[in-house]
Amino acid sequence: MIIGEGASAPPKDLVKDSTDATFMADVVEASKTQPVIVDFWAPWCGPCRQLGPTLERVVNAAKGAVKMVKVNIDENPAYAGQLRVQSIPAVFAFKDGKPVDAFLGAKPESEVKAFVDRLSGPPEPSQIDQLHELATESLKLGDLGGAAQAFAQILQADPENLKAIAGLARVYLTGGDPDNAVALLKMVPEGAKDADIDALRTALKFVEDAPADLAPFESAVANSPKDHAARLALAKALAGHGRLEEAIDHLLTIIAADREWNEGAARAVLLAVFDAAGQASEITKAGRKRLSSILYS
Repeated sequence: MIIGEGASAPPKDLVKDSTDATFMADVVEASKTQPVIVDFWAPWCGPCRQLGPTLERVVNAAKGAVKMVKVNIDENPAYAGQLRVQSIPAVFAFKDGKPVDAFLGAKPESEVKAFVDRLSGPPEPSQIDQLHELATESLKLGDLGGAAQAFAQILQADPENLKAIAGLARVYLTGGDPDNAVALLKMVPEGAKDADIDALRTALKFVEDAPADLAPFESAVANSPKDHAARLALAKALAGHGRLEEAIDHLLTIIAADREWNEGAARAVLLAVFDAAGQASEITKAGRKRLSSILYS
């Protein structure tokens, strides 16, 4: 970082290289007194060379609010493996000895700065309920940035808050970034149970199985509107692209025509879509009301 005339220099040793042998001291233990950002990179990775200087610049500009550790995964694969890093650059934020936030890929400086800023001021415990309400409402209104910031603030104070992990993962998924949603869900403590976490995993399964192109599925239904198998395939594909309301429409069309078709296959997928949307979501509430109307009319 170039220090302009009249500017104060940042504290020394804010950015350092680390190894598998020193990771516990450099990251886990160090994060108990000061947030630590870990940049998993490799020399052959072009996006890493793009992101690295941006990260260093933002960390230095924070003047001691956070530290940064760089880990070359070619030479030090152990902790990258434990965190299930599958692509780089991968950036994790540690606080109080635990990972609390993460992102994958090169990001613009504004997003990197927002990521660093989220680590600098955790809320008081009494604020968590208010933050969760704000985050949930922001997500409902489509304000993904506001929702992400509020959920991340909760995680600063309570890194294992399952509702906040699920909420931030939902933000990533809604924003078309399933990789970051997957990375975040990997931070869920083993054996932890939460309906919102389960919903996200169901949604990600639809994404994992989704075809790249919807056109053939849409054409098949357009050409044969009574072909339930084609309509079911389209519904699954739409769910994988995040178009849950459209998926529900097609599944209800099948159920309305033949409730028991293929041993209730459409209803089974419909219930999975409800899970993916979240049982408390407006999409699910509206879909359940329409399903009841069909079944009991």
